[in-house]
Amino acid sequence: MASNTVRRGTVTPVDAARWAMWTFVIVNVVTVEALFLSAGSGKNGVLTVAKFFGLHAALLMLCQLLLVARLPWLDRRIGMDRLTVWHRWVGFLLLWTVLTHATLVVLGYATLDDTSMGKTFVALSGVVASLLGMWAAAVIVVIAVISTRPLRRRLRYEVWHGLHLLLYVALGLAFVHQLEETTTFTSSAFAEAYWWILWLFSFGALLTGRVAMPLWRNAYHQFRVAAVVPESDNVVSVYVTGRHLDKLPARAGQFCIWRFPGHNHWWLANPFSLSAAPDGQGLRLTAKAVGSASAGLRNVPVGSRAVVEGPYGAFTSLHRTRPGTLLIAGGVGITPVRAMLEEEAPGDVIVLYRVRSEADAVLLNEVRHLVALRGGRLHLLTGRTGESGTPPFDPGNLHRLVPDITERDVYVCGPPAMTSTVLAGLRDLRVPARQVHAEKFGLA
Repeated sequence: MASNTVRRGTVTPVDAARWAMWTFVIVNVVTVEALFLSAGSGKNGVLTVAKFFGLHAALLMLCQLLLVARLPWLDRRIGMDRLTVWHRWVGFLLLWTVLTHATLVVLGYATLDDTSMGKTFVALSGVVASLLGMWAAAVIVVIAVISTRPLRRRLRYEVWHGLHLLLYVALGLAFVHQLEETTTFTSSAFAEAYWWILWLFSFGALLTGRVAMPLWRNAYHQFRVAAVVPESDNVVSVYVTGRHLDKLPARAGQFCIWRFPGHNHWWLANPFSLSAAPDGQGLRLTAKAVGSASAGLRNVPVGSRAVVEGPYGAFTSLHRTRPGTLLIAGGVGITPVRAMLEEEAPGDVIVLYRVRSEADAVLLNEVRHLVALRGGRLHLLTGRTGESGTPPFDPGNLHRLVPDITERDVYVCGPPAMTSTVLAGLRDLRVPARQVHAEKFGLA
């Protein structure tokens, strides 16, 4: 890992990816503004403003696609967790943009025809282009409602995800709606070429990242379960092998989305980190039984097929900025940390491993061996929070355990509450943000 250290003052991979994203957004916003100014006038002032919001709604939809397309270059630098959060907030911005556009369209035509908005709405529903836009808006509203935190928490992931896929229906309807609105799609040869290229690029990126690449990798590598090894009463490791795994672009610290056909339903997938550094011969995941899918992993038949999506994630040595490393793990969050230890060069590495008791410490012997092999230090932090006074990740405790913490890269992986506490402590200690790396391995 030390060879990946980034010198101070240089552009980090995260910075490069964010600059690329912002450049893409700004260039396209400027282009849309120029198209609006050149051919954006409507039949009255209200419809002109409605067209403004409509054009930007189309751009937001395409940004939504790109954020969840799982483009490897972006995912390795920013991480699926952050891209998903941005996707969520862009989604709510899209909701209000679409609602504003729809309201102004009805208001504009009502003003133009000197009639009520209710009668205008009914009249517009008889126009194909408008009806397609109404259906797209309705689907977006439904998805936004079920994505609010109160409802999202009440729904099983599989139910929520299935409903969320309706967004692609909305995108298809919106595309045809825009295509029918010739004043925005074909106002000029440049406008037509621009919108076609942008739509094809966005849908192409989505289909490549979410469909074509996973299908090709599984057909090429032919993943199979090689062994199932119980690590404790509620933790199991699954070893997966396949063909040409030396060509799979996986790194220690990353995770994959795993399916085991015949053992679980095809729609049941779990994101599990690689618990060993990829060696070109096989992959290993280690999971704790917290749900029906993960609890049943110890029953997966050896020799059965595995379907693997990924690898994903930015929790890797690619983001190293300093020679020294502090790896902080909680519970089964030790799995990517354990994998990263295999890449760690001998030298300055410290591991803080938080568990309730030593019996709960997954892969502890392996972690101890790897830390000792690299001349590092391991602190096993046991006990319930609050039992022995100061919480283990209080800024004072962190500084006591790692006095030079501000001079290290800090990798954090664990339960959300622990991760939030650690990140708050690092901020209090003024550890530079570029040296802090945390990732939440979730699908939603």
